[in-house]
Amino acid sequence: MVPTYFRRELRDRALQRRLRLRTFSLIGVMWRFTAGGRMPAHLSKGDLRKTALQARDAMEEDARTAASEKLAARGLPFEIPAGAIVSGYSPIRSELDPIPLMKKLAAQGARLALPAILGRGKSLVFRAWVPGDRLTMGPLGILEPSPAAAELIPDIMLIPLAAFDRLGHRIGYGAGHYDYTLAHVRKMKPITAIGLAFAAQEIKTVPALAHDVALDYVLTEKKSFDFRST
Repeated sequence: MVPTYFRRELRDRALQRRLRLRTFSLIGVMWRFTAGGRMPAHLSKGDLRKTALQARDAMEEDARTAASEKLAARGLPFEIPAGAIVSGYSPIRSELDPIPLMKKLAAQGARLALPAILGRGKSLVFRAWVPGDRLTMGPLGILEPSPAAAELIPDIMLIPLAAFDRLGHRIGYGAGHYDYTLAHVRKMKPITAIGLAFAAQEIKTVPALAHDVALDYVLTEKKSFDFRST
C-alpha cells in the first residue's frame, strides 16, 4: 500500500504540473499577440474587441498622434475626383484621428462630412462639415455637426474600428451603426468604405457574420490594405 504522504506528494506534483501548463499556455497567447502581432482566432468577438482596444489604449498619446499624421501624409491609395464627398468621424477615446487626413483631402477638392447618430438600428446621417465649424454633443457623447448643416451622402466613408483582419472584416463597438449604414446607403449609390486603424489593431481572423459588411480598404500608419479583389 502506498503511504499517505507519498500519495499527497504525487497529487501536489500533478497539480503543479497542471498550473505550469496553464501558465505556459497563457504566456503563449500573450506572446502571439505582442511579439507575433496577431491574436488567436479561437477567441470570441467580444474578447478580440477587448484585446485590440487594450493594445490601442496602450499606445502613448504622442505615438498615436504621430501615426495619424503619418497616415495623413501618405493619403489615400487612389485619386479622388474634385467634389467627392468624404465622411470621417469625430475621434473618441484612443481612436486614430482622421482629421489630418480629412484636411488633406479637403485641400485636394473633397467635400467633408461627419456622421450623426439617430439611434440604435438606424442609419447614420452625414452632415456637411468644414474644419473650424462648431460641433455639438450628440446623444452618445460624440461631437456632431449641427442639425442645421446640410445632409450629404458620402462617396468615401472613413470608418473607425476596434480590430480588422486581412480579408477586410472589421470589429466595431457592437452597435452595428456602420454595418447598417453601409448596407442602407449602398442601395442608393456606390460607396468606398475605408477603415482607419493603428497597425496594432490587426488580428488574424475576424469571426464575421452574415450581416457584417466588409471594407474596401484599411489604412494604418504602416500599410494600406486593398480588399476589393478578395
